[in-house]
Amino acid sequence: MEIINLTRNQPSILNIKTSFILNFQYSKDIWLLNCSQGCQHLMEQRNLKINQISNIILTENNIDNISGLLGLLSSLSLINRKKQINIYVSQGIEKYIILGKRYAKTNFRYCIYIYILQTGLIIKNQDYQIYTFNNKLNFEFLLTTKNKYGKFKIYKAEKFRFPVGPTYGKLKNGCSFLLPDGVIIDGYKFTALHKSGTPKSILSNKYHNRNNIEISRKSQIIEHKFIV
Repeated sequence: MEIINLTRNQPSILNIKTSFILNFQYSKDIWLLNCSQGCQHLMEQRNLKINQISNIILTENNIDNISGLLGLLSSLSLINRKKQINIYVSQGIEKYIILGKRYAKTNFRYCIYIYILQTGLIIKNQDYQIYTFNNKLNFEFLLTTKNKYGKFKIYKAEKFRFPVGPTYGKLKNGCSFLLPDGVIIDGYKFTALHKSGTPKSILSNKYHNRNNIEISRKSQIIEHKFIV
């Protein structure tokens, strides 16, 4: 996965709005966080295809974050996109899109699904998943890689003469067995070590609070957008 900043200047106290993408090269999938004016042109400059955008996450429903949204949606229609696109936002944005379509006298050739952000898992693919946390005034996000489970050691199960079948699955899931002679077999010893997912936090408030501290703990901070 590649993280690309689409804001012309690096975020600072004077430049408080940021757009960036999460580019999943292997699956040719792009998640766009905020859609500022001109972000699709910056994508073109980086040889990124806007048709690969599957999800748009608006961290705040304000003009700075949505000023490029109608232009992007119209461009996707012009290139004859058929695949649906998902928009995640803290408040309803349907009227903005409907009025924009009416003003431009256009219709989109694809379906748009709008989801209201709530605490919990919002998006996932084969390797990554993103969670959102409601912080009353705004939302914080946590991007993590999926846990990788250790490979099952078949030779060890054969050594203990476990029958092939559902028992192997239980051992792989960490179940323990009590043998007739009183010996306890620990299922976790039949798999290689599990690898926990790597977290990356996306924060939107510069002030310390419990949510920010818990989310950013042991994780890399992708963006810290200052609110002034």
